[in-house]
Amino acid sequence: MPQLSRRSLLISTASLGLVSALPLHAETLPPIHVAKGTGCECCSAWVEHLRSEGFTVTEEELYGMLLINYKLENGIPQRMTSCHTGKIDGYMIEGHVPAADIRRLLQERPDAIGLVVPGMPYGSPGMGDETDRDAYEVFLIARDGTTSVFTSYPEA
Repeated sequence: MPQLSRRSLLISTASLGLVSALPLHAETLPPIHVAKGTGCECCSAWVEHLRSEGFTVTEEELYGMLLINYKLENGIPQRMTSCHTGKIDGYMIEGHVPAADIRRLLQERPDAIGLVVPGMPYGSPGMGDETDRDAYEVFLIARDGTTSVFTSYPEA
């Protein structure tokens, strides 16, 4: 039977300690519910972006004024709307917001309504190739409806 050297034992013990600590650092994300229009390909692409980033997503199709009213009733300023609206852990997510910004929002937990990417900028998640994107900004919506820049993405 082979003998275990002191060095091998120390390395094995240290490795075991690192591996056993990994689940403690695993990210647990709350589920996100997405309200979207019927048959919208960019909405579906954004949902896939979220899923590929580890989010659990449920979807609901709302038609016309029902979707618009849902946005307004949940504090999304009319001038900042896009095509789909997510709701996660008490925050609203409007438009093609990158998963990294949603994670940051959940980590920082500001007293706010949520995040918005108004319009549909090319190269934002679900809107084409990020390596050829237009410049765009992600805005934080304050409780009083004012907005401030949360993240800026330069043209690529």
